[in-house]
Parts: sequence; C-alpha cells; structure tokens
Amino acid sequence: MEERKYLDIEDIELFFSTSEGTVRAVDKVSFGLPRGESMVVVGESGCGKSSLGNAILRLLPRNTEKYEGHVFLNSEDLMSLSDEKFRHDIRWNRLALVPQAAMNSLNPVIKVQDQVAEPLLVHDMVDNKEQAKDRVVKSFRRVGVPTDFLQRYPFELSGGMKQRVSIAMSLVTEPDIVILDEPTSALDMLTQANIMNVLKRIKEELGISFILITHDIGTSSEIADRAAVMYAGQIVEYTDARNFFGDPLHPYSIKLMSSVPRLDVDKDLDYIPGQPPSLLNLPEGCYFAERCHKRFEKCSQEPPLFEVEDDWHVKCWLYK
Repeated sequence: MEERKYLDIEDIELFFSTSEGTVRAVDKVSFGLPRGESMVVVGESGCGKSSLGNAILRLLPRNTEKYEGHVFLNSEDLMSLSDEKFRHDIRWNRLALVPQAAMNSLNPVIKVQDQVAEPLLVHDMVDNKEQAKDRVVKSFRRVGVPTDFLQRYPFELSGGMKQRVSIAMSLVTEPDIVILDEPTSALDMLTQANIMNVLKRIKEELGISFILITHDIGTSSEIADRAAVMYAGQIVEYTDARNFFGDPLHPYSIKLMSSVPRLDVDKDLDYIPGQPPSLLNLPEGCYFAERCHKRFEKCSQEPPLFEVEDDWHVKCWLYK
C-alpha cells in the first residue's frame, strides 16, 4: 500500500439537492498533499473548487444530498469523527479557511482584534483575553498588519489590509493546513503580489501547507508545489507544479495554460470553445470531450485517472 501523505483525500463526494435535480459538485476526488507543501486548485467557475474546500472542512449546506469518502490528516480519518469533535478539534484548530470574498466577510461593527481572537477563545486555546491579544499581535505581524490597527473596524481598512486580517485570523490558531479560496480576487495587481509574498514567507517560516483555490494561474505559480486541475466536479490532472506550469498533459490543462499571457514567451493567446457542462446534467463519457481539440472515439467512455509518471495523474484516454 502506498504511504499516505500528510493530507490524503480519497474518493470524496459532495452532492447537493435542488429543485432541478442533483448537483454533483465534488465527484470522487482524490489527491495527497505532503506536510509543508502547497497545492493550487485551478479551473473555470462552477467546476467545484470551492465545494472541494468546503468538503474537506465539512462546511456543508442544508441541501447536502451526499457526503462520502475519506479525509485523512496525519493518517487519522476525519470522516469518522462526530460533527462536534470535528468542529472543536479540527476546524480552525488544524484545518483553517480563508473564505471567498473574505475581506467582505468581516463583521463591520466588531473591532478586528476581537474577530481574529475569536477562534482562540471558541476552541479554548488560551486562558484569557490578554493571552488571546498576544497571539493576535503575533499573527498580525506575520501578515504585515500594523499593531495599531488592532482597535480599528473593518470599514477603516483598505481591501488589501482586510484580506491580510482574514489571513491573520486563519493563522492565529497555528493550523497545519490553510485553505484559501480566491485570496487575491478583487485586489489590484500590486496588492495581489504583496499578498502572495506574505503567503510564501509564512509557508517557508512556519511550514504551513496551503491549498490555494484560484482562477489566477499566473500568480498561484509563486507558491505552488503541486497543482490540481478541476473540471465538472472532478480532478482531471494532478501533478508537481513544475510539470503543470511547464508542460501540462490533459487537453483542458493545455488550453488553460495557453490562455495565460507570459512575459518570457511571445505567443498568441488561446481560448477554450463552448461552456462547461452543467453539474445537474453531465454528459456520458469524458466530460470535456465536446470542447476538446484532441477528441477521438474512445472519449465516448469516461476515462479513469491514469498515473502516467510517479505522482502525475491524468484523466484522459490519451495516456492509457
């Protein structure tokens, strides 16, 4: 049996029930992430990236129809834990989240110091508010927020500073893994670069793993050790970041990378024709076949995830 990574996701499924049918948001997704490494999850809107993050953290909406699979953290199967034990021992304690549009999720009438301290107090990680404040100051310094901002309200901060506060909140409990959902969206390019530099420094200093969910392929290359490409609720390619950013294999990955401008290469940008399939009504066979420039007869059948090289998996019949 292959040795487990620090975080191992095995056949995780998250389906939602709607008035129009079942949404297969995360469909038998598997991957592993070694301790201290970071992974970028890329793909078009609606492909299930955010739902994957929610599935790992067990943040399930009321209309969840199916939630199955295994999430191993340091060989412990988190799916076997009760909701209460998971909430108290795992979420925010060992696994933390910077949610999408995080800078707009801060409570406008509560000072940022109190909001960042809340996970420490809820999870009984400090004895009193003074200890909590010391931890908050430490977390603020890590992300580059001046300590005189402690008593400010979110509306007094810029977008970039609010994003740093949200990251500080995820780091204040010193978790093993932080999932960041579109952490640089709605920020200007300079602020995006500053945020990524903060994350890269924290990763090197603390050995924290990041799972970075993003549309921004270019910026994410700065921090990623591994890359996972999602399409229609499934991972279609999972590999070392150097392979993905240098020479991806799956036709969808190739199209994604060819649509990203590069300073070192003079080329015409490509595009992906058509639209992703609805997660309510998925086609037979390969989900990407209708848009694929390398489609052939075998694509009428759904391909498995082939391991083409050590730890390089591609869901495409071209690599049988």
